[in-house]
Amino acid sequence: MKRRTLDFLFSAGGMLLALLLLVMGVVLTTNANFAKSYVHDQLGAQKITFKTTATLTDEERKAPCLVKYAGQALTTGKQAECYANSFIALHVRTITENRTYAELGIPQAALRTKLADADTAKDTVLAADLQKQLDTITATRETAFKGETLRGLLLTSFGFSEFGRKGGQAATVAFVAAVLLALLSIAGFAHAYKTPPDRIFAMPGSGKPIERVTV
Repeated sequence: MKRRTLDFLFSAGGMLLALLLLVMGVVLTTNANFAKSYVHDQLGAQKITFKTTATLTDEERKAPCLVKYAGQALTTGKQAECYANSFIALHVRTITENRTYAELGIPQAALRTKLADADTAKDTVLAADLQKQLDTITATRETAFKGETLRGLLLTSFGFSEFGRKGGQAATVAFVAAVLLALLSIAGFAHAYKTPPDRIFAMPGSGKPIERVTV
């Protein structure tokens, strides 16, 4: 095969691959921008604002991100992660004494059973005390449910934003690779034009003969 033909083939293939990487980069950039703007708009609509530095408790100050975002509106995935894990989780754990919504259901069900037994026995004093305990744990469980639900939604937004961020990084890699391939392909075309038309690539018999050694 002629060397010029081979250069043209490799260069054309490189330009085609560069074009594909360019298209991939554009698609990834579009998706990344959509993820970023969508998360921003959805979180901004919730009107959540971080506590100011002056109002943070000593426990809240232990979370660096709460100090970093103090007083800011929650509009990004990173902020959502901070608010979910460092603010909501902290207060839910404090209120529920480190018990989850599911775990609180066990003592709640037990109190309901005891209350039913007290009503059957017509023990009004015990029933009143049990009702008070049941109301307290029910309110605590509802708080846990709301907190865990909001925390889950915020973390979902954070995860979606991370997909967008990684898509943006992949787009950058695709663009850089496309530029490098395009430059190499241009260099290949330039080399092809400089190569004599009659030069053959790897022509049989063009090398030096191998000397046979007799032992």
